[in-house]
Amino acid sequence: YHHPEHAHNAQRMLDAMKVSLEVFSERFSPYQFKQARILEFPAYATFAQSFANTVPYSEAIGFIQNFNDEDREEKIDLVTYVTAHEIAHQWWAHQVIGADKQGMTLLSETFSQYSALLVMEKLYGKAQIRKFLKTELDNYLRSRGRDVVEEQPLARVENQDYIHYNKGAVAMYGLKEIVGEAAVNRALQKLIAEFAFKPAPYPDSRDFLRLLRAELGPQHEQLVVDLFERITLYDLKALEPRTKPLADGRFETRFTVQARKLYADGKGQETEAPLNEAFEIGGFTAEPGKKGFKSTSILSLERRPLQGGRQEVVLVTSQRPAWVGIDPFNLRIDRNSDDNLAKVPD
Repeated sequence: YHHPEHAHNAQRMLDAMKVSLEVFSERFSPYQFKQARILEFPAYATFAQSFANTVPYSEAIGFIQNFNDEDREEKIDLVTYVTAHEIAHQWWAHQVIGADKQGMTLLSETFSQYSALLVMEKLYGKAQIRKFLKTELDNYLRSRGRDVVEEQPLARVENQDYIHYNKGAVAMYGLKEIVGEAAVNRALQKLIAEFAFKPAPYPDSRDFLRLLRAELGPQHEQLVVDLFERITLYDLKALEPRTKPLADGRFETRFTVQARKLYADGKGQETEAPLNEAFEIGGFTAEPGKKGFKSTSILSLERRPLQGGRQEVVLVTSQRPAWVGIDPFNLRIDRNSDDNLAKVPD
């Protein structure tokens, strides 16, 4: 329902709504209503919000812009992203209602961010998700220093939007890429089965972590702690790339990776921690997240164990890479993701 002159993005919203209902019903639980509606309201405020089967949506963030399909390669499709996020609230905050305590918005806003990214991935493909994650990561990093009270770990977030929106999107998407989407979705399905449409006592973030740990097993315990129970930062850099042709027509590319892991307290004080984890290492014909990058731009991408400090990485690819990097798709909370990628000299 919208002003007739504001029809630019109506079909885009409808398409995003339909895909969202399909994805969430398939991966979480059935949708509880027979209809879903979006209602435009004037720009006295700039938000969208999910009520039962109905989403009031400000003209200022979805109806008066004219997004061109040609922009999709290099710009975030905000209309689709916001629509998917709001439809996701029909599950997260409508089916499952979190207890009014620390961590409540993990169960609503963070899960809706994760759900929206599943829709974006379905519509645009994994290769295009990097620009979404980098935007969320950079917004989180910029906002950390402006918290006037204290930054909390994700599991104890206190309605801090830079944590439950921005950090939460990176943490949940990174989790699903590392351990597999099926395991994460099973934990969410079990949370719904246990708590959907039920009165008090309401669930909190510990209930989700209990179910997640049961799905993942002890081999991923440190990952769960680092993502949800501590403020964990990485400092990952790709340095000094060089490549040479091999006799068989392939190319050998070497570069240096510098890696650090840190824990921060709520005031930002950092302590270096031992690092022995696997990270994605890749070589590409175009820069990930930028115009022109697509799935065929990936020459090599694999998860390799790395330790703290400097170490050399060797890639062998069928073509000469133009870019190489560590954590190229921003699955970790890196203090400066701009230096994760390095251009290979001509």
